[in-house]
Amino acid sequence: MNGSNHSVRLGLIDGDGIGPEVVAATRAVVDEAVGAAGLDPVAWVPLLIGHAAIAAHGHPLPEQTLSALDDLDAWILGPHDNVSYPDRMRVAPGGAIRKRLGLYANIRPAAAFAGVRATAPGIDLVIVRENSEGFYADRNMFAGSGEFRPTEDVAMAVAVFTRRACERIAHEAFRLAQERRNKLTVVHKANVLPMTTGLFRDVCYEVAAQYPQVRVTDEHVDAVAAHLVRAPGDFDVIVTENLFGDILSDLAGELSGSLGMAASLNCSDAKAMAQAVHGAAPTLAGHNRANPVALQLSAAMLLRWLAVRRRERGLTEAADRITGAVAATLAAGVATADLGGLASTSEFTEQVTARVHRR
Repeated sequence: MNGSNHSVRLGLIDGDGIGPEVVAATRAVVDEAVGAAGLDPVAWVPLLIGHAAIAAHGHPLPEQTLSALDDLDAWILGPHDNVSYPDRMRVAPGGAIRKRLGLYANIRPAAAFAGVRATAPGIDLVIVRENSEGFYADRNMFAGSGEFRPTEDVAMAVAVFTRRACERIAHEAFRLAQERRNKLTVVHKANVLPMTTGLFRDVCYEVAAQYPQVRVTDEHVDAVAAHLVRAPGDFDVIVTENLFGDILSDLAGELSGSLGMAASLNCSDAKAMAQAVHGAAPTLAGHNRANPVALQLSAAMLLRWLAVRRRERGLTEAADRITGAVAATLAAGVATADLGGLASTSEFTEQVTARVHRR
C-alpha cells in the first residue's frame, strides 16, 4: 500500500465537557491535513460515550460503541467526565476501552514549543506508560476490581505486574528510543516495592540486551519527579508502570507549558486511540475557550501510527503538516487563554488549518 490513496476510517467520539469543541477542532485540522497531503477524505464514524450515550442508550459506554470500535483500527476520543455520571454508572470510558481493546501502551510526549512560556524550555521527552496493569484497579483483574474494602474501615488494593506486560512495553519504549536519541530511563520504586516494580525494572534490562545501541539507566520515581523539574533535558524516553507514568506525564505536560498541550496515543499492535491527557473541564464547556492543541497533536500521533501500519507515506505527511501547523501557529503568538493568549478555540483552529498548507 506504499503511496496508495485509500480512504481512512476513523472513529470520532466527542465525550463530555469541552470534548465536542476540541474534537470538532481536531477533525477540522485532520481533514485539512489529509486533503493537503493528497489523500482521500477521512471516513468518520461518529460514536457516543458519556452523557450523550447515557441520554441515548442509558449507559456511558454502550455496547453499540464498543462493537463499532471492534471493527475500527483507530479512533479519536474526546475527554470524559465520569465523576458527574450517576453513581451506578461511574465507569471511566477511556480505561474501559483500553482494557477491552488491549491498548497496552500509552505514549505521552512532552516538548516545549516556540511561543509558549514553558517552565522547562528545554524539555523534549516521551513517557511510555504501561497501560494494562500496575496499580490501576480497573485494569488489573480478569473480573471485578483490584480495589476493595474487606471492612468499613479498611480499604485495600492489589497491584499486578506480569513478565509479558513488562516485556511488551519495554520493546515499545526501546523501539521509540532508537527513533530518537538512543537513551532510555526505566522508572520504578524497587527500593520499597522490590517484587512488583523490581520485576518491571529487571525485565526492562533483560529486553535491553536486544537493543545494544540504546543507553539504559534506571531511577526511582520520586527522584525522577525532582529530576524532571531540575533538569528535564537529561531525559529522552522514560518507560514506567501505569500509575507512575500517569503522574509523571502530567508533570512533564505542565513543565512544557500546559496540560492543554499534552498529547497521547493509546495503542496495541493492531489498534490505536488518540486521547488528550487533560480532562473534560466542564466549567469551560460551551465557551469556545478550550485549548485544542493536545487532541490535535494526539491525532497527528494517530496518523503516524496508521502510516506505519498501512505503509502509507501520505499519512506521515498529513501528520507532519498538523504538527508543523500547530508549532507555527504557537510561534506566531496565537494561543488560547491557558497559554496566556486571547484566541478562542475556533480562532486558533482556523489559524492552524490555514498553516496546514504551508510546508
